[in-house]
Parts: sequence; C-alpha cells; structure tokens
Amino acid sequence: MTTPLLHSSKPLSKTWFNRIFTLTYAAIVFVHLFRHCRTLIYSPSASSFALFIADFVLAFMWLTAQCFHWNPIERKTYPENLPQLVEESEYPSLDVFICTADPIKEPPVGVVNTALSVLAYEYPTDKLSVYISDDGGSKLTLYAFMECAKFAKHWIPYCKKHNIVDRSPEVYFGCDTAWFPETDEIKVPA
Repeated sequence: MTTPLLHSSKPLSKTWFNRIFTLTYAAIVFVHLFRHCRTLIYSPSASSFALFIADFVLAFMWLTAQCFHWNPIERKTYPENLPQLVEESEYPSLDVFICTADPIKEPPVGVVNTALSVLAYEYPTDKLSVYISDDGGSKLTLYAFMECAKFAKHWIPYCKKHNIVDRSPEVYFGCDTAWFPETDEIKVPA
C-alpha cells in the first residue's frame, strides 16, 4: 500500500528564462561595478565612493533575491490526506496571534473576519488558540469582538456543517454562494 501524498512540486516552464535573465543581468551589474572600481582607482572622490557603495549594496540585495527565481516550482498540498497518516490527537497545538492597533487604518470588521476565519479552521478546537492584540486599546475594536463572539456561535457550526471553503464572512456573503436554510438566520443580527 502506498502512502498518500501530503504535497507535491513540479518545476515551472519559465525556469530557463529566469536563469538566462539572471545571468544576463548579473553580467551587466558586474560591468557596472567594474566601471565604478575603475573610476575609484583613476579619479577617486567622495561621491564616486558613495555611488560604488550604494550600487554594491543594491547589487548584493538583487543577487540574494535571485535564489527565489533560479528554480521556480509549483507546489500543491493535499490536506485531505492528513487524517490517513496522523491521528487528530497527534496534531500539534497551534497559536494564532492577530495584531491590530488603529481602528481607522485597520477597520475592526477586517480584523473580525480574520479571527472568524481562523476560528473556523478544520483543526481540533482543543489545540487551536487565537489571541487578539489591540495595541490601540480601541473601544470600537472591543465592541466588534464582543459582537464577533456572539456571531461565532452561529458561524463556526454553519461553516463546518455545510463545508464552507471561504470561511471569512465578508468573502462568503460578498460572493454569489449557495444558500442554505440557515443562511438568512445568520445574516440577521441577534
């Protein structure tokens, strides 16, 4: 009997294009830095030294970022196979921290949607902890989470019962989804 896959990966077709581009660009950057070195040797000045340092730092940053493009691969996960390999009791505990500070820049409804999405994970509830950090101490955010706690009592069982994939209420109610008998009851505020 074969073991079911948890993930797979395959190389993308643009690998050779990325490598040719990287080598070409690296040659141009090397010529540019070599020109800076010649300028520093034959007519040194503070500005030419500063330009060399700036270009060297940028070239180094670009070169270190190229490792992600050198061998691009497409990954696919198969979380549905996990129960066949590991018992739920052996899952690790999972702590999720959601940070917010300013209710003007980060509307509480977005933070609440994030929290509800995490709470609705298909993960053992005794192993999942969600922490909210409100650095701004906003009363608006506090009120939003008090309402979120009431709504979560209906939303989480609804998601699990109907196998909802988009577990963020904003996304789910914002798109054209299949309606179940309880949908209208959930949308009505308590």
